[in-house]
Amino acid sequence: MTPLDFLLWVAFPYIAAATFVVGHILRYRFDQFGWTSRSSQTYENRLLRWGSPMFHYGMLMVIGGHVVGLFIPKPWLEFFGVTEHIYHLGATWMGSVAAVLTIAGLIILIVRRRLVTRVHLATTVMDKVMYIFLGGTILFGTIATVLHQVLGAGYDYRGSISPWIRSLWGLQPDPSLMSDVPFFFQLHVLTATALFLLWPFTRLVHVFSAPIGYIWRPYVIYRSRDTHKGSGARPVKRGWEKAELPNVRVSPRADEPSRPSRSRTNIRR
Repeated sequence: MTPLDFLLWVAFPYIAAATFVVGHILRYRFDQFGWTSRSSQTYENRLLRWGSPMFHYGMLMVIGGHVVGLFIPKPWLEFFGVTEHIYHLGATWMGSVAAVLTIAGLIILIVRRRLVTRVHLATTVMDKVMYIFLGGTILFGTIATVLHQVLGAGYDYRGSISPWIRSLWGLQPDPSLMSDVPFFFQLHVLTATALFLLWPFTRLVHVFSAPIGYIWRPYVIYRSRDTHKGSGARPVKRGWEKAELPNVRVSPRADEPSRPSRSRTNIRR
């Protein structure tokens, strides 16, 4: 193991993981008002309406595929009948669909942020840095998939990258597993690690603020008002018009003794 291997495949991932955890804790503790995606929907909605769903749904597919491929050992999948051929076909074609959705959505969002003046003025430096590393991660992963899985004979990263990641989680890192990994797969891993390092300092923190509670929140009941003047229906008043109080005169009860009225001079002190 060379010093460069130790730096890239041992030290750098652990530094990124520590920064990811501690950075989120500190930001939530001291910058809750900044814990937001800083939505720009009010500035422009036509492009956002197309780009945002494509990017987010594509990313959900990408994340799901990575969880299955990287964290579930190969013998477990084979136990359930998922052979290498079946996994290769599913990962290649479903991954290609996810990549097309994600890249198309990301391009729309970047073009929108660059060409729409009000959105461009609301873009921070960290937004630009985030887009560079996010785009690089997606680009290198797509190139690696096309070169080795679509056009090439296929590369089984479950025998190298997946055990390497699990060795990091088990605190027994084995950088030798990454020595023979193809170049674009290595670039994909390194840019993804850098993205996790930058994550707490960007708008990506809004991923952990998904409104999951809305699923169980009860419905809000609204009462509609009758806008037609029918028999017995009160006429609808506009919001800023003075409401007229009904002229109702209340007479004292028969069994209630009458009280003498007091003048203003009697109640002064």
